[in-house]
Amino acid sequence: MASNDYFCKLLPYMRKCIILFLFLTSVGVHAQTYEIGVFAGGANNIGDVGRTNFILPSNLAFGGLFKWNKSKRYAWRASMIYGKFTADDSKSNMTSRQQRGYVVDNSILEASAGLEFNFVEYNLHKLGPAYTPYLYTGVTYFRYDYNYISAGQLVSLNQRDGAFAIPMTAGFKIRISQLFILGAEVGARYTFTDNLDASNPAGSNFEEFQFGNIFSDDWYVFSGVTLTYTFGRVVCKDCFQ
Repeated sequence: MASNDYFCKLLPYMRKCIILFLFLTSVGVHAQTYEIGVFAGGANNIGDVGRTNFILPSNLAFGGLFKWNKSKRYAWRASMIYGKFTADDSKSNMTSRQQRGYVVDNSILEASAGLEFNFVEYNLHKLGPAYTPYLYTGVTYFRYDYNYISAGQLVSLNQRDGAFAIPMTAGFKIRISQLFILGAEVGARYTFTDNLDASNPAGSNFEEFQFGNIFSDDWYVFSGVTLTYTFGRVVCKDCFQ
């Protein structure tokens, strides 16, 4: 009898939990306004040391992202990504760099926010397939290791520096289920620093260690795949008609 009484007391709470679960499931399936997920891929740099290939990752990159789908054509997007790259002159196709033989390792932690534009109508509020190529741009701020090269060797100052960058990303995304979106993208960042590869340390004390094209800032590229989970409610019904 005691166990039956205990079960009777729990029954109302169980009903509430079941109703809440069904409500959240219904919201998740029929009203995907937001996306949250992960990015995984690789990183490479384009500068005065190493290769100059646009897409050729030398190390891993990973992070997270969030999207707010305001309409079928665009979404507000924010992300945070960490990546590492190795700039190695011996792997360059330039003879002068091969003979020089510099090797630079660096790591980047970036935060980015901006606008993602869809080439075709991308409606997550209807059942069925949803896919589109897209472009993303905005503002990026990143932190990196501040180094310089002396006598052919990388010298670490054991400090980090920060700079802004402009992201230019192209990708393709497709809904693989009612709740998950799979994407692939390549994102180049034009930075406002020329020392990602330790070629242009700032300050009068470092002038002798500067080399390369000091009038051209560095680039770095994150390329990989994204997997996001969709949820939320329709904020503007007319936007998704």
